[in-house]
Formats: sequence, structure tokens, C-alpha cells
Amino acid sequence: MQAFNLTRTPQSGDQLWHVEHPPVFTLGLAGRREHVLAPGGIPVVSTDRGGQVTYHGPGQAVCYVLMDLRRAGYGVRELVRRLEQSLIDTLADYRIEGARRAGMPGVYVDDAKIAAIGLRVARGGTYHGIALNVDMDLEPFSRIDPCGYPGLAATRLADHGVRDSIGQAHERLELHLLKCLIQS
Repeated sequence: MQAFNLTRTPQSGDQLWHVEHPPVFTLGLAGRREHVLAPGGIPVVSTDRGGQVTYHGPGQAVCYVLMDLRRAGYGVRELVRRLEQSLIDTLADYRIEGARRAGMPGVYVDDAKIAAIGLRVARGGTYHGIALNVDMDLEPFSRIDPCGYPGLAATRLADHGVRDSIGQAHERLELHLLKCLIQS
């Protein structure tokens, strides 16, 4: 992601990278080590994205958003709003009501976080992105203060009756990402 962003030219196309990570805790630029309570055997990796600490693992649909914000014509706050909207729209497809929380980027269902957002903007280009909990082991979230919030609960699509595979969740999410990121 960093190399792509460093070598990006005005002609470089925007990209969405869909991945699924092995178990890892990531600390953003604002991440404080004391929010990692008991990592056990899960590695803790510092990253250059915004935000605090989160967990990535099998069963989570991660989408890295590599785009030229100058060409898009909007700023970081609008990008975050659009990313959240794409997640809310994806959840709506499953008849799940997702919501934003003021000052807490991401998407929530009831009192639990179902999707996280962590971005980096450099040279007008974005990287890192969003993570949607599909059907993953949520136990590692209890080993951290997710996003720096002690006791923040996590949920996943499977908790709400969704049985889609990661591939199916990625496809559905991509449709909404494209719609939300391109609309004027």
C-alpha cells in the first residue's frame, strides 16, 4: 500500500484491495500500548494508519481503499462518511441496522462495533481502509481496548443470522463502496 501510494501518479487508477488477515493486533499512529491488555500469542504490529488498536483475523472482510482524494474532490471527513455509509448500506442488505457514533469512526449495531475504519492519507492518496466482522472469533477483542475504548463490545454478521462467506461479503461490500465513493 505504501509503495503504491508513493509511486502513484495523477494517471494511477484508484484501487480496492480485498484481504483476510491471519490473527494480528494493529496499533495505529495514536495507538497506546496500554490498550493492548493481553496479546498472548497474537502479534502486535505498529502501523501508519490513524486510530488506536484493533484486531484483524480470519473471518473478517478487510478492504484497503487506495484512492486519489484530490481527483475524488472531497476530503478525509467526507471519505470517512462515505466509507461508513457503504458499510451501513451493506448491513441494510442483510436487514441489519447499522449506525454511526459521533466521534467514534466505524459502524455499530446496537451497542457493539461491527466495522472499523483506519486510514492514512499521504501525498493526496489514501491507504489502509475498513474491516467488517463477518464470521470471526471475537475473543481477541477482549484482549484489547478496541479503538482505545475499554469494554467496547464487538459483533459480527454471523451473530445476526448472516451465513455469507468472506468472498460473498466482500462482493456485497464492494458494490456499496463503489457506489458511495463515486457518487458526487
